[in-house]
Amino acid sequence: MKTVEELEDLLSRPSDRLIEDIAKIDGDLMILGIGGKMGPTLGKMAKRAIEEANLQKRVIGVSRFSDESVRNDLEASGIETIRADLLNDEELKQLPKVKNLIYMAGKKFGTQNNEHLTWAMNTYLPGRVADIFKQSRIVVFSSGNVYPLTSLGKGECTEEYQVNPIGEYAQSCLGRERVMTYFSKLNHTPVLFFRLNYAIDLRYGVLLEIAKKVYTGQAIDLEMGAVNFIWQGDANEYAIRSLLHCSSPPKVLNITGPEKISVRWLANEFGKRFKKEVHFHSEEETTALLNNASQSHQLFGYPRVPLMDMIDWTAEWVSQDGSVYEKPTHFQERQGAF
Repeated sequence: MKTVEELEDLLSRPSDRLIEDIAKIDGDLMILGIGGKMGPTLGKMAKRAIEEANLQKRVIGVSRFSDESVRNDLEASGIETIRADLLNDEELKQLPKVKNLIYMAGKKFGTQNNEHLTWAMNTYLPGRVADIFKQSRIVVFSSGNVYPLTSLGKGECTEEYQVNPIGEYAQSCLGRERVMTYFSKLNHTPVLFFRLNYAIDLRYGVLLEIAKKVYTGQAIDLEMGAVNFIWQGDANEYAIRSLLHCSSPPKVLNITGPEKISVRWLANEFGKRFKKEVHFHSEEETTALLNNASQSHQLFGYPRVPLMDMIDWTAEWVSQDGSVYEKPTHFQERQGAF
């Protein structure tokens, strides 16, 4: 891929299995928080799947749209947009009452010294959404950070693993789930918690961060010695298809790729591609934030984009100085301080 246009085409390209499933989802779709990193390509993928299935469904994207170009791009793709501050209750109540809702709004970075806003966005607001949209199906973006660090030798966290979030951001994500569960049970609203880590887009993500450090000769921190991640296009597809699996009480799904991947190995792979020496500091700890997403793979199939393709594409993107978002994942963070 040489251009952003080619990248976004791939990230929003629907699979045959999505086109088949979109026909089973009755009603229109609204995405709250569409203006973030994943939202635009998720919305475009849903719209493309609807068009290829020859259906008449609306896709509506809601955001503050601080970047007007994002809104213009979505509308050019056939997505209806609504500018709204979701924390403004009157604006929230005025949104159309659709049958299908994907909740992507939230706050992670900047939590330190601004904890009150993180809790308002991640815990209070989901309760308002669940109460107002009690007749909808709701896929709720959550985080694998609700789990504790787990031993590298004992296997990754499944959906049955005891949650134990580290730090206020992760605690507020669990708060989101708890509040949504209350309203799901109260109103019999079908909900699914989409516990994602981490999505990969060539403009941001774990791979980009490691690749850039190798390319510029910076040392790689190895304390978080292993990671999992998934191509953003695959995560987009899983999120839309998850509307068919919402339930009351809510269903929980871990969303990531099938591999547990060594950070040291990743850095060395980029070193080979860039023909550069790789530098490290620190040593691998015995624990890491790792999820087991076997249940989602059983429901949706394995991701379409394999690990080695993601590594090759990222290396090429960095080599050609492709555009990036300055939004680091902080995947190395072990104390939950975001």
